[in-house]
Amino acid sequence: MTDTSVKTSPNDILRFLLELFAFISLGIWGFAAWPLPWPGVVVGIVAPAFAILLWALFRSPKAVFKLDPFGKAVVEICVFGAAALAWWDLGLPLVGVIFAVVATLSGVLSGRAELR
Repeated sequence: MTDTSVKTSPNDILRFLLELFAFISLGIWGFAAWPLPWPGVVVGIVAPAFAILLWALFRSPKAVFKLDPFGKAVVEICVFGAAALAWWDLGLPLVGVIFAVVATLSGVLSGRAELR
């Protein structure tokens, strides 16, 4: 009998929460930074949808296109960087900086584990 249990680390949970926060941040930015109803509604829906699509295609554990760790890092930097810049654009740079620092530390830990 083989053990098929998945080992989930605290960093995996943190990374999942960071992903959700990034997607929600892009939605908030779209609705708040752009005039409503148009283009605010469009940007508020398309920005997180595009980030989710990028993540699903290239970065998720069951990604459609398999990338090397450096390619995954580029996608991750783009999505998380966009979310951090969104907070900066909304006039809340502290939220963006804290998010960027936590995401960077989590990404470094994850990348190091992936390269082993």
